[in-house]
Amino acid sequence: MERESFKSRLGFILVSAGCAIGIGNVWRFPYVAGENGGGLFVLFYLIFLVLMGIPVLTMELAVGRASRKSAVLGYKKLEKPKSKWHIHGWFCMLGCYLLMMYYTTVSGWMTSYFYKFATGTFESGMTSEQVSGVFSQLQSNPIEMVIWMAIITILGFLVCSRGIQKGIEKVSKVMMIALLVLILALAVNSILLSGAGEGLKFYLVPDFEKVSEIGIGNIVSAAMNQSFFTLSLGIAAMEIFGSYMSKDNTLPGESVKICALDTFVAIMADSPGRVLSLWRDLLFSLRVSHTELSPTKALHSYSLPCQMYL
Repeated sequence: MERESFKSRLGFILVSAGCAIGIGNVWRFPYVAGENGGGLFVLFYLIFLVLMGIPVLTMELAVGRASRKSAVLGYKKLEKPKSKWHIHGWFCMLGCYLLMMYYTTVSGWMTSYFYKFATGTFESGMTSEQVSGVFSQLQSNPIEMVIWMAIITILGFLVCSRGIQKGIEKVSKVMMIALLVLILALAVNSILLSGAGEGLKFYLVPDFEKVSEIGIGNIVSAAMNQSFFTLSLGIAAMEIFGSYMSKDNTLPGESVKICALDTFVAIMADSPGRVLSLWRDLLFSLRVSHTELSPTKALHSYSLPCQMYL
C-alpha cells in the first residue's frame, strides 16, 4: 500500500513544528537561559541551531523521505548489506516510547488545568503560592493523574487512527495556529506589564558576572544541548514525519522553516514581563528576600503552574 503524504506544505511544517515545540520551548528554555547568563546563552543557542540543528534536522528528514518507512525499516532499506545502522532505529523507538510516557503525563496535567479553569478552581487574585498549591494537590493524587493521562492518550490514538491528512494534519493546523495566536497575545500582554524592561534586561542582556561564575564552557554545552532537545533530534521523530513528506518540498527549506517556528515560540514564550512579574509575586507570597530566591530559581520551580495561570 502506498504511503500517505501530507495534503499541504503548511500542514507538514505545522505538524513537524508541533513535534519540536513543547516543554523545551515553553518551560525549559526560559529557566535555562536565565541560569546561563541570559543573552549570551541565547546567542550561542541561535548559533548552534544554524550550525548543527538545521543540518541534523535536514539529514533526519532526508532519511525518512528516502526510505518512506518507519525508523527501523528505514535504516534497513538504506543501509549497506550487513550494516547495523538499524539498531539505532530500535533505540530511537525506545526513546519515543519513553518520551510518550513523559508527555502524556504532562499533557494530562494541562488537560486537568483546562478543566479546573473552566469549573472555577482558579479565581482572579490568586497568589502564585495558591496556584502552585493546586498543582501540588494534583501531584499528590495519582488516580486523578492517571485518569487525565488516559484521556489524553485515548484522544491521541483517536486522532492518529484518522490518518495523516484527516487526523494529524487537520488537528495540528487548528491547534498550532491557536498556539501561535495565544503565544503572541501572552507576549504582548507581558511586555505591557510594569517592570517589563527589567525582565527584558534579565532575559536578553548578557550577565557576565554569572558567565564567569558558571564558566563559558558550561554555557556553550547548555546551549548545544538545548538546540538538540528543542528540535526533537536523535529519536527518529523527524525521520517519521519525513517519511510522509512530499518529494516536491526542499529538505533544507523545510528544516529552516521548522527551526524558525520553533525558535519563535521559544523566544515569545520567555516573555520578559512574565519573568519579572513571576519573581515579584513569588517574593511577596513567600515573603523572602531577593538573596533567598533568585528569579532563575523562581522561574524553574513555579513556571509550569504559574504560566498556565498568568
